[in-house]
Amino acid sequence: MHGIMEEIILNLANGALENLNYGWIVLFMAIESSFIPFPSEVVMIPAAYMAAETGEMSYPMIILMGTIGAMIGALINYGISYFLGRPIVYGFANSRFGHMCLIDADKVQQAEKFFDKHGAVSTLIGRMIPAIRQLISIPAGLAKMNLGSFVLFTCLGAAVWNLILTLIGYLCHTVMPKEELIEIITHYSHIIGYTAIALVVGVLGFLIYKGAKKN
Repeated sequence: MHGIMEEIILNLANGALENLNYGWIVLFMAIESSFIPFPSEVVMIPAAYMAAETGEMSYPMIILMGTIGAMIGALINYGISYFLGRPIVYGFANSRFGHMCLIDADKVQQAEKFFDKHGAVSTLIGRMIPAIRQLISIPAGLAKMNLGSFVLFTCLGAAVWNLILTLIGYLCHTVMPKEELIEIITHYSHIIGYTAIALVVGVLGFLIYKGAKKN
């Protein structure tokens, strides 16, 4: 299964660098944020790389379209969980199709524990944590979280995540050819994800330090 997913990711990444536009960004990011496993690194990094290469797309629009797509996918998970409830969600997670989507009851339970521990703000910080980000909308729906708060926190978290990935894509354009970019994204998407998290933590730590020093 892992080999098949890697091949799919490779093909999508190759196609992304040749044909990606705002519409595809929205679609792919909606898929990424729903119950179908699909790394956002394969979309946002090539989009930013292509923007630097051709100038046909702008960085703010890439981030905006990626955030809209992420919100659509998150709302799908939220709505399914909100209206269908825990038995059906866990039934799907334990089904063959759920396993094909790389989802199981343990992963859903992990997302629920994260939500229970951190509350509503988990839909913000959870958007930047691998293995949690794609599923955090499920416990939010199961807990019937306020829709306005869910949309706000999800949009903020998705925007920050997309901003970091766009920055990585821009920086990649300055140091490597696109063929090398495809190989790195395909084989090291999880490492890229953790690098993005480290950047977020670093920026937040710097801002907190500057604020404390000023006071």
